[in-house]
Amino acid sequence: MNAERKEPAYLFTDRQVADKSEIARRFLETRNRLNENVDKAGNVLVKRFYNIDHNTYLEGAIPATYKEWMGLVVSAGLRCDDCIDYHVIQSCRLGATRPEREDALNVALVVGGSIVIPHLCRADEPLTELYS
Repeated sequence: MNAERKEPAYLFTDRQVADKSEIARRFLETRNRLNENVDKAGNVLVKRFYNIDHNTYLEGAIPATYKEWMGLVVSAGLRCDDCIDYHVIQSCRLGATRPEREDALNVALVVGGSIVIPHLCRADEPLTELYS
């Protein structure tokens, strides 16, 4: 039996996160602008993928916060700085603590190896802004 999927209960809005972090503000503004450009193209396959992505991170059998941590680990292992910023912001919105995210990044380091270190350093910037 599949677990019911529902929107996560965010503790903070994008705007509140952007107000705490200049890095988050720039990232969210750029992401919104680029997503609007993609939406204008009307590519059905891209829209379907966006829908799958959105639904994957809904609350379900695995809590949304855990899914964001998994996304953060994979993003760091793949060395995708935009993805790292996205998952740092989303997990902050869900109320994850800085130590929890640091623990997730430790997993990324073990899984990805030393090549992940520069991306961990970049991830620390928005974490510092969001938790200062």
